[in-house]
Amino acid sequence: MHNPIPLELVSELVKYKAKENLEGGKKKKINIQRLMEFARRCIMKQFLKKKIRVESGVFEYVLSGEGSPSVVLINGGGGPIEGWYKVFYEISKENSVIAYNRFGVGKSDKPSSQQDGSTIIKSLRELLNATKLRPPYVLVGHSLGGLYANLFARQYPDEVAGVVLLDSSHPKDLVINQLQGKFIQKLNKMFGILDSFSKHRKLDEVHFVKETVSQIEQSNSFPDIPLIVVSGSKKPPKWIMPDKVYKIRSDNQQDLIHLSKKSKQIVASKSGHFPQFSEPEIVINAVLECIKLSLGNMKEAEIAGRIFK
Repeated sequence: MHNPIPLELVSELVKYKAKENLEGGKKKKINIQRLMEFARRCIMKQFLKKKIRVESGVFEYVLSGEGSPSVVLINGGGGPIEGWYKVFYEISKENSVIAYNRFGVGKSDKPSSQQDGSTIIKSLRELLNATKLRPPYVLVGHSLGGLYANLFARQYPDEVAGVVLLDSSHPKDLVINQLQGKFIQKLNKMFGILDSFSKHRKLDEVHFVKETVSQIEQSNSFPDIPLIVVSGSKKPPKWIMPDKVYKIRSDNQQDLIHLSKKSKQIVASKSGHFPQFSEPEIVINAVLECIKLSLGNMKEAEIAGRIFK
């Protein structure tokens, strides 16, 4: 499968074409924003999305590459497949990679039951089985997806070879909602009220984060596997994230490395909450490093198994 054309290149081509038309004296107005959106859609179409039915419903997904361990990209809350476009094909050069839209996103089915962590992991394992992606897996979880990667590794340690957390949510982040600025709190409250009127939206994952955190706390310890924590350090505006909230979140990011003895933290200094957009090379390298460490870890375990057999 060919790599998608970089968005930056298409952007420059669109701007050049618009300038060329204007200089040519054409009377037709060029809407740069509309052209840019068209370019974005052209790139996204290069994700060869498919749909598949599993026990829980129909999932939209994209799968590419060959090689073990397979890499499972787990979106942030409400995030689409396209969120991985800058890293997907680079990772798939030597390994199988899958990204998917959870229920309620893209062309996946609407949720029919509450989307807490255990429910989401159950349906994800159905998808992995249906697409014939066998363990071991390297899980890459962004934001809320990091909680699911955390829970998956605890519930099915024999299936997970390594984990990469991208500016991941931490179970202790729950307290942040109470400390956010008044505008953000009112906005969240408004969205919650609007969701309550929808049969499907009230089942959305964002309403069951407490349940997911509780499931993590009640599960087994995180396995002693390679873990790489990528944290964006670029500070958001204070009206979005007050200083005290930023401090708590930064501390929680550092705390994630204590999940495993085989862990490290990488600070993405030019990134906020989406390092896969702003510094994709850091994310790609982190995933490739985790794959390499995972293979070494599995080899060590195999040798130890032979010795003590």
